[in-house]
Amino acid sequence: MRRSRTIMRRLTAALAAVITLLALTAGARPPVPASASFADTFADPVIVRGDDGFYYAYGTSDPLREGERTPHRIPMARSADLSRWTYVGDAFQTLPSYAAPGASLWAPDVRKVGNRWLLYATVTETTTAAGASAIGVATAPGPTGPWTWAPEPAVPPRAAPGGGWWWTFDPAQLTTPDGRKYLYYGSYFGGIWVSELTADGLRITGTPTRVAVDNKFEGAYVVRREGWYYLFASSANCCAGPTTGYSVSVGRSRSPLGPFTDRDGLRLDVSRAGGTPVIAPNGNRWVGTGHNGLVTDRRGQDWFVYHAIDRNDPYLDEPFGINERPMLIDRLDWIGGWPTVNGGAWASDKRDAAPARTPVPGRLLFADEFSGSAAGWSWVREDPAATVSGGALRWPVQGADLTGTSNNAGVLLRTPPAGSWIAETRLTLPLGEDTVRNYQQAGLIAYANDDLFARLSAVAIWNTRQVEFGKEMPYAEALSYGGTIAGTPGESVTWLRLAHRIDPANGEHEYRAGVSRDGKHWTWGGVWTLPADSAPRIGLVAHGGAAPAVTASFDYLRFYKW
Repeated sequence: MRRSRTIMRRLTAALAAVITLLALTAGARPPVPASASFADTFADPVIVRGDDGFYYAYGTSDPLREGERTPHRIPMARSADLSRWTYVGDAFQTLPSYAAPGASLWAPDVRKVGNRWLLYATVTETTTAAGASAIGVATAPGPTGPWTWAPEPAVPPRAAPGGGWWWTFDPAQLTTPDGRKYLYYGSYFGGIWVSELTADGLRITGTPTRVAVDNKFEGAYVVRREGWYYLFASSANCCAGPTTGYSVSVGRSRSPLGPFTDRDGLRLDVSRAGGTPVIAPNGNRWVGTGHNGLVTDRRGQDWFVYHAIDRNDPYLDEPFGINERPMLIDRLDWIGGWPTVNGGAWASDKRDAAPARTPVPGRLLFADEFSGSAAGWSWVREDPAATVSGGALRWPVQGADLTGTSNNAGVLLRTPPAGSWIAETRLTLPLGEDTVRNYQQAGLIAYANDDLFARLSAVAIWNTRQVEFGKEMPYAEALSYGGTIAGTPGESVTWLRLAHRIDPANGEHEYRAGVSRDGKHWTWGGVWTLPADSAPRIGLVAHGGAAPAVTASFDYLRFYKW
């Protein structure tokens, strides 16, 4: 009987391998969302391939289904083909000994080291002090356990200079060709760091190195390809419901310790941090496309594993429960040495995404060079401090805002052309570097009203300087605001573009963000939509904080045919 069971197990594994090979060789794409068969939400996913030929997925601790309300401590699922998934249980019934009683387990990373499996996870609260997180590690003989916690964390809590504890989140392990092991970890408060691991992979050793700036990046994942180490990292808010702008960008280095730079040579560990876009919201139902892993199938195709939020069903329990973040799996393409999801089309929906259409300006439709008449412009809350002289609109940044219920910032607007177009401005905004100037900003806006807009602005976010593309909208008798990071501003001058089209399927207004540091080379970021029955105007803003004083200068507003 025992021999028969062994034969049956081997036959099952062999059949699974054949099914997987046939499905993936045929180019089958996982369904959307990939986790639908066993979970409504499966955040921060990572997938590994086991020795038995199956794929194993692990997610953050949340309830799996609508209405369930009880979180699973690192849920696990199994698949033979990356398409059909089965829930196989939770990794843990108990917390590690150093965890506080109310701690949660987030963002697992699973690897095989030697003859055993290691599972790293964020332990959100430890007994060290209030707010002190750590990276826990557990071992198992197989990819589904049984898992045994190591007695000490792989990364203990880290005190932040000036008080508090750095966010010790989001572990990602890497083994280099020479057998050395590294662990990446960290989040917005403190940045992303890498440390070498002991040979058994159970704890960090030596001096850590920061590889990505704080207040911009989290969710690291690192792979080696053709002699380069690629650091994938997520930016913006993971969990803002229908306006979640979470997205992934990448930098690369010849060393696992960095420095990592993007396609334009911009470092990821400085105030004006770079990052080449890998995926961002693209205008379909999926927003919050972030916190990724990678898995390679048997024919060598890379697949991008991530979570996203359906903007039409953003919460696990409406109207404001846990953000519902199912697992998605899409093809990862490498173009000119840089990764992008679905050839740049990003998240797919019910069918394969078509190749992305990069916005390219056509003939000039309209231009205001701020050298003559102000005809065609109108104010929402006129700011008398804004003046036109010397071929520029000069506007001292207001101590005001549009988000939430504040609605006290001035907005200078005009009606855009019909159809598809690209709006462009050249903005001078000297925000310096490194210092905190929250949240001084200026840029372009697609404005329907004070509670419905999409704003593209160069902005100071704590010590960083970023270009944020944010959206506000009414939701469930409240307001929802979130942003996606569209690019890196120049030292003082930044070119901004909004590319507009009408979605032929639903009539929505789609706006895609473009950023340039020289007016020639453009980075195109994510897409926000405004309703089909709205009539947004396009204009300029300069607000977010009046001290220290800074003036935004706009050289022009131009509309090109797209």
